[in-house]
Amino acid sequence: MADEQNLDPQAFEANAAEAAGDDLVARVHALEEQLAAAQDQALRVSADMQNVRRRAEQDVEKAHKFALEKFANDLLPVVDSLERGIELTSADDEAIKPVREGMELTLKLLQDTFRRFNIEALDPHGAPFNAEHHQAMALQESPHVEPNSVLKVFQKGYLLSGRLLRPAMVVVSKAPTEAPPSIDEQA
Repeated sequence: MADEQNLDPQAFEANAAEAAGDDLVARVHALEEQLAAAQDQALRVSADMQNVRRRAEQDVEKAHKFALEKFANDLLPVVDSLERGIELTSADDEAIKPVREGMELTLKLLQDTFRRFNIEALDPHGAPFNAEHHQAMALQESPHVEPNSVLKVFQKGYLLSGRLLRPAMVVVSKAPTEAPPSIDEQA
């Protein structure tokens, strides 16, 4: 206690000021850390908002682009039916000629409408098989074409703005199998 009484008031004030200064430095450091954390959080929130906005814009774009998907799928059997009807009728038969011309005009109108709305037909006859756009219905041996080529198209496929609406149903070629050697050839 004697030492406390011997302290001079100026030394006491200096010690108090130094302690207060250390306290202020610590407080400033803590506030700077809080500020940095708040700035980091603000940047993250801003980035999240930009991502949400971009995703929303993409969703709206996709909705506009593919809004016709169900309607287009419902029209595909109509196009198929018109194409089959034209295939099965003779252009030379005078009795059917007006009906055939009407079907051809109707099919052309539908095809023009499909083009306007980015609906594209896939008719892969002779092309290499593509599992993303074709559905193989059968394999057939063929010595005349490369293996894994489309030999026949049962039903055309369709794309809507580059996205598959319906795969083309096709017959795919395969390499001919070698016949086993006959008994005469073995001897």
